[in-house]
Amino acid sequence: MELLSPAGDFAALNAAIRYGADSVYIGIAGFNLRAHNGNFQIEDLKEAVKRCHDSNVKLYVCTNTIMKDKDIENLKKVMPRIKSAGADAIIASDLGALNVARDNGLNVHMSVQSNISNLEALQLYKELGVTRVVLSRELSLNEIKRIKNDSPLEVEVFVHGAMCLAVSGRCFLSSYFYSKSANCGECLQPCRKKWKLVREDKLEFDNNCLDIDNNVMGESHFLSPRDLCMLDHIPELIESGIDSFKIEGRSRAADYVATVTRVYREAIEAYLNNNWKVNPQWLEDLKKVYNRGFDTGFYFKSPYKTSKYNQSTHTKKDIALVTNFYSKVSVAELKLYDDLTVNDELIIIGPTTGVLILKVESMQINKVNVTQAFKGEKVAIKIKSKVRRNDIVYKRIKKEIST
Repeated sequence: MELLSPAGDFAALNAAIRYGADSVYIGIAGFNLRAHNGNFQIEDLKEAVKRCHDSNVKLYVCTNTIMKDKDIENLKKVMPRIKSAGADAIIASDLGALNVARDNGLNVHMSVQSNISNLEALQLYKELGVTRVVLSRELSLNEIKRIKNDSPLEVEVFVHGAMCLAVSGRCFLSSYFYSKSANCGECLQPCRKKWKLVREDKLEFDNNCLDIDNNVMGESHFLSPRDLCMLDHIPELIESGIDSFKIEGRSRAADYVATVTRVYREAIEAYLNNNWKVNPQWLEDLKKVYNRGFDTGFYFKSPYKTSKYNQSTHTKKDIALVTNFYSKVSVAELKLYDDLTVNDELIIIGPTTGVLILKVESMQINKVNVTQAFKGEKVAIKIKSKVRRNDIVYKRIKKEIST
């Protein structure tokens, strides 16, 4: 059973590795569904593979956009470099991309974009040389179990992260409104805005029948689903025989990757060690990073709850830069551009460091213990793990909840 985490940059990649991912999936610029967010360049791929393989972690490369002839021709030039870099598989949705990958001797995982929802499709993909399928998000857990019982291929499902309004992400809204195709990685997410639903006779629908929030203008986020969160159902997922649990979020920050990966790793290990009990702190930690509220998607029922933007309980503010690290004493020197106090929670992010989350237990200025330091000062804090010059330091701050 595999825990598969996302990465949009090296900081997120290292965070996934550090916090317990078995595998990581990334995108190469120009060939995946996150064109507006962090992507790896093809020149980065060999280093990304090395970092993963050095930690016994697999790396998969997304090539799952809609492919026109010119895109396939470009892919034919890139695919040999993906192979030579040592990637463990590519994730594809297009049959042409599948064929190019087979010609280069690469394992192929068929993307959720392929909307794979039945056993007959798996049998066909097996004949085409596919090794794994990512099942449609619209399947229930019982339907997934039935497919897995007779599946000739490995089965992967999403267990956490953003959900799309459209079937398996095949949305046309962004293309219609902004000429930016979601299916080519350019989605501008108009579904996340407020909308008003009006009938052709100009009367507004009753918000109650849509289970959305009433407000003065009759507007709501009824096109914006909550995030998927299957944390409480880890036992059912494992017992169903699913081969890979996938976390969505290549466009989200490295601390999101670190937190979600760690929480799901702890939950999985708790079950495998016959010590299963939902830890309330797990959900509290998930709420601290970016989220739109949580739901169980289609696993048990059709999702109906909607979301208002980011509902995380905490935010992060960049407050310092690492200027030095003294490995013999495990002390980091920080240059502050905001105030810092003992007991503050810090997130340190860097392309090699990945993500470190810690509480400031003590600090010094010029070898003198202090409880508070101010903007412009240099302060030393004790850190158990190595950090690096120019790593960015964030303070995690609890949001004020308006009533």
